[in-house]
Amino acid sequence: MSLIPRITAFARRLFGRRREETLPTFGLNADAIRLVTAEPVARIDLYVQAMKHRSLGRGRYPAAEDSNERLEFLGDSVLGFVIAHFVFETFPDRDEGFLTRLRSKLVNTRALADRAGRIGIGELVLLSENAEQDRGRANENILADAYEALVGALFLDQGIEAATRFVHRTALEGIDLENLAGREDNHKSRLLEHSQARGWPQPSYRVLLEEGPGHERTFTVEAVVRGQGIATGRAGSKKQAEQLAAAAALDALARSGE
Repeated sequence: MSLIPRITAFARRLFGRRREETLPTFGLNADAIRLVTAEPVARIDLYVQAMKHRSLGRGRYPAAEDSNERLEFLGDSVLGFVIAHFVFETFPDRDEGFLTRLRSKLVNTRALADRAGRIGIGELVLLSENAEQDRGRANENILADAYEALVGALFLDQGIEAATRFVHRTALEGIDLENLAGREDNHKSRLLEHSQARGWPQPSYRVLLEEGPGHERTFTVEAVVRGQGIATGRAGSKKQAEQLAAAAALDALARSGE
């Protein structure tokens, strides 16, 4: 058995325990899922869990077991693999820095939330009444998490080929990747504004590692927010590494709700 089928089988055993008898469907059906994924549905329970925000289970179910958080964890890795493989094959002559920047622009919270909204995931998300009233269906973090969880559910239900088709169709088709990669995003400014808006100290950056000969140095830089290093970036210049670290820090803060 090759590596990917072995990984798929292990992930299904680890994440995909059958739970149809214990997890209600909340009115979500296979037809609604197929309209979004364009793939067959064998196990509706996986997709119900993928759409279930933790707010729905508060006070009734253990969040890790009955929300989409575990599937989000799995889907994040599947999504990262599919995107990394695609950009690696599409740009065979580009260096690691280019590939890293492009991948980060395709999988950040804002990008994930945008594509989730475009394909109608917001209409399927299962929320508590309070989260619903608080415009949870338009919340970037909730949408991005649901997209990743859906990728994880699709991977477990139909395999890596189906998950790859879904990611290609929803995340890559119609995007000018060259233009996206070349677009300058000042993540350091965004992180500074984010911190100032919350009354936090100004973020700082520290070099963790310098590698390579003098003419081809690679820097690993850590973004420090409120005195704590929360994300790193790696590039051929300190400036670019700081930008990547800031982008990763913004994603980490978004995921934590801060």
